[in-house]
Amino acid sequence: MTKIVVVDNHGQFTHLERRALRDLGVDTELIDNETPPEDVDADGVVLSGGPDMDRVGRSADYLTADVPVLGICLGMQLIAEELGGSVGSGEYGGYADVTVDIVDDADPLTGSLHPETRVWASHADEVTELPDGFELTARSDVCDVEAMSDTDRDLYGVQWHPEVAHTEEGDEIFENFLEICESR
Repeated sequence: MTKIVVVDNHGQFTHLERRALRDLGVDTELIDNETPPEDVDADGVVLSGGPDMDRVGRSADYLTADVPVLGICLGMQLIAEELGGSVGSGEYGGYADVTVDIVDDADPLTGSLHPETRVWASHADEVTELPDGFELTARSDVCDVEAMSDTDRDLYGVQWHPEVAHTEEGDEIFENFLEICESR
C-alpha cells in the first residue's frame, strides 16, 4: 500500500489533508515538522499549510528526500522560497472563494481539473516568482501563481486548500498526487 505522510506545519486544516488521503485508501500519517526525512519511510510527502514560515521546522529537508512532494499554501511558499523563487504579501488576505484558471492541461497534478475551478484559498502570502525548473500550472485574478510544478523533481504546489469542502475538485488533487507517487 502506498504511504504518504503529511508534515504538520500547524495549519488549521492539516488534519483534513490526512483524512482526504485516508479516504482514498492511502496509508497516511500526520508527522511533526521537526521529524527528519531519514526517519520517515513514505512514497510521498505533503507539506501542510500553516500560519508562519518561522514554524516550518525541518520541512525544507523533504525537498531533497527523493520522494514526490506536494506543498499546500504555506507548503508551496516554502518550496518556492527554498528553491530560489520569491514569496511576498498578497493583496487579498484571509480566506476566500477564488476561481482558478488551469493553464497547463498536461500537468500531472492540476491538468485534469476543469479549465476554471473554484477553490478556497488564503492569499495573505503568495509565490511571486517561480523557482528555476518550475512551470506555472494555475493562476487567478487574485494571484499570478496559484499552482506550480517541477515534474523532473516531482515537486508540486497549490496555493489553495484542496482538503476543504469549499474547493470543488479538491479530491482530484489528492488522487493525482497519489498517482504521481505510485508511478515512481
